[in-house]
Amino acid sequence: MTARMDGTVMIYTTWPSAVEAEAAGRAIVADGLAACVNILPGMMSIYRWQGEIEQAQETVMIFKTREDLSVAVTQAVRARHPYEVPAVVVMAIVDGDPDYLDWITTETAG
Repeated sequence: MTARMDGTVMIYTTWPSAVEAEAAGRAIVADGLAACVNILPGMMSIYRWQGEIEQAQETVMIFKTREDLSVAVTQAVRARHPYEVPAVVVMAIVDGDPDYLDWITTETAG
């Protein structure tokens, strides 16, 4: 593999439950904003919120999409998310299987 600069990204977010993550993920993929979403339930989060140490079970969700759709995906996540401040982090894919990265681009081409 060689490094690619084709603008594919992964967007990491967390949700309070797999049910909520699945509903949001299905809608965002159906809208053509992401080629794929991975949902990983059962994560334990320990975090500081409003001065207190909190702990919660959460579900991780990872979207695969194009960089130019990252703002739209972020907006779609925020519109569907129950948290006041949801975790939404965009991570550039610097390398990967060319066929897989091409598939992401094709599936999100509209």
